[in-house]
Amino acid sequence: MRLSSLLSCLLGLANLATSAYTNSSLAFTYDRYNFLLHGEPYQIIGGQMDPQRIPYQYWSKRLLAARAMGLNTVFAYIFWDQVQPTPDTWDFTGRNNIAEYFKLAQEVGLNIVLRAGPYVCGEHEWGGFPSWLSDIDGMVVRSNNAPFLAASKVYLDRLAEEIKPMLVSNGGPVLMAQIENEYGSYGSNHTYMEALRDLFYGAFGDDMVLYTNDGGYSEDIINGQIKGILAETDGGPESGFLARDQYAYPSSLGPQLDGEYYITWLDLWASNQTYDTDVGNPTAIASIVSDLTWTLNNKSSFSLYMFHGGTNFGFQNGADWSKSLTPVITSYDYGAPLTESGGITDIYLALREMIVGYLGNSTTLPAVPKNETPIAIPSIEMKPVVKLFDVLPEPVLADYPTNMEVLGQSQGFTLYRHTVTSSTAGKLIPGDQPRDRLLVYVNQTRVGVIDSIYETYSTVNLELEKGDILDILVENMGRVNYGPRIPDQKKGIVGNVTIGEAVLKGWKMFTLPLVSPASSSSALTDEVTASELATSGPVFYAGIFDIEGEIRDTFLHLANWTKGVVWVNGENLGRYWVVGPQQTLYLPGCYLKEEGNEILVLNLEPSEYMGAVEGVVDRLWGNNPDPDAP
Repeated sequence: MRLSSLLSCLLGLANLATSAYTNSSLAFTYDRYNFLLHGEPYQIIGGQMDPQRIPYQYWSKRLLAARAMGLNTVFAYIFWDQVQPTPDTWDFTGRNNIAEYFKLAQEVGLNIVLRAGPYVCGEHEWGGFPSWLSDIDGMVVRSNNAPFLAASKVYLDRLAEEIKPMLVSNGGPVLMAQIENEYGSYGSNHTYMEALRDLFYGAFGDDMVLYTNDGGYSEDIINGQIKGILAETDGGPESGFLARDQYAYPSSLGPQLDGEYYITWLDLWASNQTYDTDVGNPTAIASIVSDLTWTLNNKSSFSLYMFHGGTNFGFQNGADWSKSLTPVITSYDYGAPLTESGGITDIYLALREMIVGYLGNSTTLPAVPKNETPIAIPSIEMKPVVKLFDVLPEPVLADYPTNMEVLGQSQGFTLYRHTVTSSTAGKLIPGDQPRDRLLVYVNQTRVGVIDSIYETYSTVNLELEKGDILDILVENMGRVNYGPRIPDQKKGIVGNVTIGEAVLKGWKMFTLPLVSPASSSSALTDEVTASELATSGPVFYAGIFDIEGEIRDTFLHLANWTKGVVWVNGENLGRYWVVGPQQTLYLPGCYLKEEGNEILVLNLEPSEYMGAVEGVVDRLWGNNPDPDAP
């Protein structure tokens, strides 16, 4: 070690006694090596489990399973877009009842670490940001930008109204809160991070412990830290811990926390993306146990990412971006110790054994919950009940296309319709770039698909005559939650639509958020014959089914259905797509009833070769070629 480095290290150590957050009067605090709960050392044995990805009816079950594995703390993302869907509306009901989730956690002996962002990533739509942010003049997210900080303040203040009674200082389970999420891998504006610190203190009180969490690399730590705020890392514990102690401000040092220890990894929609899991892999599980044993013996803390992933119900999923859009699948199973449906795995049992061995007789854990066997549902008769193009809302008229957000829409689909006024031919260019997945129709016959998951898009060449109707149906596949700084997160068509050299003028735009989909009671249609299905527009199919015996979870399998969305009894279960790796949709038993269950399926690309829709007892994973690949 160079003499200068040694002197710097010694000076840092000398400053530790005065730089740490220690305040013995606080319910939760820390010194250089320990978190302190009511004055006693508290080692966080934690795991990530997000309330908004779990049916609220199952919260108690999932939290009890976390405690039974030996966890003492749950880390919870809060998705801003779910609790503030519009600038003027709030929703803290159902899966958004955050305070109730925290209360239930405390009842089973779990504490909480709050991860409220405002940016959280988490493979969620735009990292948790509400889409309406992009429609605010001058908005620049994740920056020291007045409009962004003003909106963030409103969000954090309102969230605090809900959960302040649940802070540890008020007798609740919430120990501390993370500021932003891995900001150091995105930017380096310390003024921005300090502004967020002040917003958190303003909302939750200046006695709340705050921390930053960044990758275990020097640049990430240097970029993302805040003077006086505890700096933590994620990923591999040993390398991250060493880098943190070397590169963090002396005033940001404290006990080590691996804020995201990755059990496996996320899954993306694509023919070449396989399901990622270590279940059934003794070598991989032994490596996980070894890492976490080292962490505990080092008197450090950790959070499993994920302990239980849950589901991206509805249109919650985000997307990554490198050279193309890579949307996250509906399942957020993540190969976690507790499966998407709450099942106990060999990873869970191995970790429980490790934790019990470490704790010894110092704690008594609840019994391990028994796995509930899912039920099978026989083949459900599905009938085409209505074409999507036959149940369109009133259009918005404009000379040129307008993006989703300006139309007051966040998620779902937008249909852009143009009636040709003079003959034209050439390559279709739908705006500045394809933002998502575009299905192209001429006179309601599908003629092509343009999908931004591919670096090289499909080319759609058209020959249009006067009076032809051109339809472009855009599906929001998820705003980018992780990737390079892209110009904006606008969805739909942005810019002019051209064919050859002609700019098309005169558009009808139909917003289709599908929050309340078309009713299955719609009159049956005889317009779509088997031979027409291959080129027809999207069709809603409906069916009715009963449950014989005990109601439990199941997994819906839609054999050979190309792509679409499924609702059961009004609950949006999410997207399905034949490309995989996900081949079944999780259907929680709490969404079912004994008789008269209604299933509604939007089939974006119907064909005469679709198979049955049925409930199966095991999740199915696998990949198939994309029938619409370039």
